[in-house]
Amino acid sequence: MRLLFIMLRKELKGYFLNPFGWVVLVFVTAMQGAALSTAMKGFRDSPSQNSLVYSAYNTTLFWFWFLFIFPLITMRSFAEEERSGTLEGLLTAPVRTWQVVLSKYGAAMVFYTLLWIPSYLQFRMYEWVTDVPPAYSPGSMLGAYSILLLMGAAFTAIGCLASALTSSQIIAGLLTIGMLVIHYFLGYVTAIWGENFRAAPMFHYISSQEHLHYFTKGLLDTRPVVYYLSLAAFVLFLTYQVIDYRRWRR
Repeated sequence: MRLLFIMLRKELKGYFLNPFGWVVLVFVTAMQGAALSTAMKGFRDSPSQNSLVYSAYNTTLFWFWFLFIFPLITMRSFAEEERSGTLEGLLTAPVRTWQVVLSKYGAAMVFYTLLWIPSYLQFRMYEWVTDVPPAYSPGSMLGAYSILLLMGAAFTAIGCLASALTSSQIIAGLLTIGMLVIHYFLGYVTAIWGENFRAAPMFHYISSQEHLHYFTKGLLDTRPVVYYLSLAAFVLFLTYQVIDYRRWRR
């Protein structure tokens, strides 16, 4: 475990010692600020029964920039090391394959989690600046960040798998966004085809839009927890198999 933490710390430093990591942080902060400002403008223009948290996250604009976070933070994970030749040295070192995979995935997840700290502060600034009760409940805030972390766990794993499949960062990024967009549109299958087919409950079960809808209302459910954690574990297992195959092929 000590070796795993050393590798995790090394990977995490790569995000903050590289200007690209700070660019991603600024991008997410700016987009979250735009989403929050749009929601507040909507509150000003017309009354709404929804909370500020719900209004900020349940928009097409949110999904547009949210899905692009994952190729940005994962496309370098394995692809860059494969391109530069350092992955070969890493895989021939006395470390386990699972340690390599978990260190890169763990660093990406820690960085992803840190990206949401500015957004939390932006919501709290509404209360601090206006000196009025917040336009959201603690339940909606807890639900929003819970589902964002759960989706992040699965989507980051998908990004790591895409990066492990190629030596090109661009191709890894395109694979990641392609798989995430497909997953996103699967949530609209029942809206397009209706409910009159046997697989409809399955599409509701995997719909990220529905999960975000309910969690930002403060309605917590264990089924998305099981789904996203199971998906993350399965995709990481596939990533392990890909990297282990490369290791023994050498």
